[in-house]
Amino acid sequence: MTHRAWVEGARPEAPRALTARVVEVLGAHPEWEALPVADALTLAGEWLLERVMQREAGDARDRATALDLLAADACVTWAFEVAATDPDQLPERARQVMMRIFSSQGAVQ
Repeated sequence: MTHRAWVEGARPEAPRALTARVVEVLGAHPEWEALPVADALTLAGEWLLERVMQREAGDARDRATALDLLAADACVTWAFEVAATDPDQLPERARQVMMRIFSSQGAVQ
């Protein structure tokens, strides 16, 4: 199953604009298709969050920022949903994701 198919088949169904934004980001990074779905979604979430953080203060309230922030949240949520199929790995995955997001945010500031 492709990452796009997984996102489009996620239940409960997400708003169309949110799903479309995540699919757009995944499509812009075809190199992620070789990764497990959870890893690709984590990278997409990080990429989206970095975009939000890099916007100038005046742009922080526009709809694109809101959509990217919601899409980042959805990506990380879905990544953990996928990863939950192997519960023994969840604590390590959570640690890795938090460290990656923390380190990337330090670079943005």
